[in-house]
Amino acid sequence: MPYIIAFANQKGGVGKTTSAVNIAACTAALGKRVLLVDADPQGNATSACGINKRDVHISVYDAIIGQADTARAVIKTKYDNLSVLPSTISLAGAEFDLIGMDEREKAFRRMLAPIADGYDVIMIDCPPSLGLLTVNALSSADGVLIPMQCEYFALEGLTQLMYTIRKVKQLYNPSLVITGILVTMYGRLNLSTQVMDELKKYYADKLFSTVITRNVRLTEAPSFGIPAYYYDKYSKGSQAYLEVSKELVSRIG
Repeated sequence: MPYIIAFANQKGGVGKTTSAVNIAACTAALGKRVLLVDADPQGNATSACGINKRDVHISVYDAIIGQADTARAVIKTKYDNLSVLPSTISLAGAEFDLIGMDEREKAFRRMLAPIADGYDVIMIDCPPSLGLLTVNALSSADGVLIPMQCEYFALEGLTQLMYTIRKVKQLYNPSLVITGILVTMYGRLNLSTQVMDELKKYYADKLFSTVITRNVRLTEAPSFGIPAYYYDKYSKGSQAYLEVSKELVSRIG
């Protein structure tokens, strides 16, 4: 069975999708069979992997609500070992469809079960909210990877996310763990240092040893539909995500 990781943070603009795409690509480049599930209606992870959303006829939405077999929705990318379960704006209606489902919190688990054995790692890019899609992803995951920006409000958001994770553990998924906290958009401001000190005080054992600094190549790559590792392999951003991916593989065994 694969290790399932949910990339979650209800605060937008923290580098969540950037992290999901680049860690997925780097982990695949390390030889692991990776499926990236785009669970965000914005579909940014889909387009960042070079998939035109207008060409997507069967998406994660169809698989979640049982309109199509999951395997039919999966798209194998041109990058080694990397496949994507794509998203389109239709996913925005999934929360309404899930409300009326029996065992609605297990919809992701049911969706992934038929294809799970084909992968070593499944990574879910959650939407920037704590709604039913995120709860579903957490309920189906083995671990949570939390990308967070080095700023004060991110610390407040982390407290709220930790509460949600505890509730999901209590109600739906007792084996859920925090795989790691990844600091993104790290700068040289005093505030970044202060936030890092706070994180080390309370979450030292969860922090990845590599931080993601602001990098032009990381921001350019999505506009070309190319993960940063393939856009500029030796840029600081690409190398940082490669180191995080190596540490992730070590953590999950």
